Amino acid sequence: MALKTYGIDFGTSTIKISRKGQGIVLDESNIIAIADRKNIIATGDEAYDMYEKAPSNIVVTHPVRNGVIADVANMTALLVYLIKKLSGSKKPGSADYIVATPTDITEVERRSFYELIANSGLKVGKIKIVEKPIADAVGADLEIMTARGVMIVDIGADTTEVSILSLGGIVLSKLIPIGGNKLDEAIKNIVKKRHNLYIGNKTSENIKKQLASAIPGVDASVKVYGRDVVTGLPIEMEVDSKTVYHAISEYLYSIIDTIRVILERTPPEISSDIIDSGIYVTGGSAKIFGLSDLIGQETGLKVNICDDPANTVVKGLSRIMDESRLSSLADHLKTKHFIN
Repeated sequence: MALKTYGIDFGTSTIKISRKGQGIVLDESNIIAIADRKNIIATGDEAYDMYEKAPSNIVVTHPVRNGVIADVANMTALLVYLIKKLSGSKKPGSADYIVATPTDITEVERRSFYELIANSGLKVGKIKIVEKPIADAVGADLEIMTARGVMIVDIGADTTEVSILSLGGIVLSKLIPIGGNKLDEAIKNIVKKRHNLYIGNKTSENIKKQLASAIPGVDASVKVYGRDVVTGLPIEMEVDSKTVYHAISEYLYSIIDTIRVILERTPPEISSDIIDSGIYVTGGSAKIFGLSDLIGQETGLKVNICDDPANTVVKGLSRIMDESRLSSLADHLKTKHFIN
């Protein structure tokens, strides 16, 4: 039996790793910097510091996009580096792995997570898959092993997954390509359009964190720096929360539309459970001001923003590793039914 077990959440913006008995042991940007197409010069947070600042011979890239592995070679290199870092050895001992994957993806995409670890060159014991909504709910301390239905909405970096869970499994799930990065892009575009100011992705993300609101009427502003579209010179500009609201509201309503689609197809007996307990929201963008109010207004349901929403998946992996009653939630690849 392997001495260690790692739980891995391969997020688009971050990679989070937990270890059996120890909880979260790593939380870094899921990004890698490569010089001259072959030499890895930085990974994780160190590579993120280089993002949008590197010269042409250094490529800084995210190996995961839209919730699935887009660059196997770089993701493998990053994973091996991080496992060696956690083990404190250039030759880590054998370990088991539990990986969280989105539900509404193809079997080929799901298998790529499995094969990434199996072919990494690390000493690998067992590899098991946990569907991300299940890990999400477990990490949010929701009881999903009973017949009581639960609805969870995970707003990630590139995707949002809306799921109904019951009896330890997925009843319904739908994944849409809208997440925090899409909101950042929308803010970036509206600032360029309204202020003739070109800003970077990091700046637009900071604007989102400080000013994003799901409801109109919030009055706040922040100073930002960028390049004037007309003159090409660096300038300072003030962006207000109304501008940010207009940039992101369309995408927030798209998420709400998906929630409605799932609710419309939810079995009546589970619907009654959701009326009692409400909708649970997790993910990095769950803390957008007024989000619970907006979803509540549009659905007529109670909305719960989970504690520490960015880490619920990796916390769920920790519980599945540590609590024997939850171990059955981690399994080999299975086929699921999705909403189209």
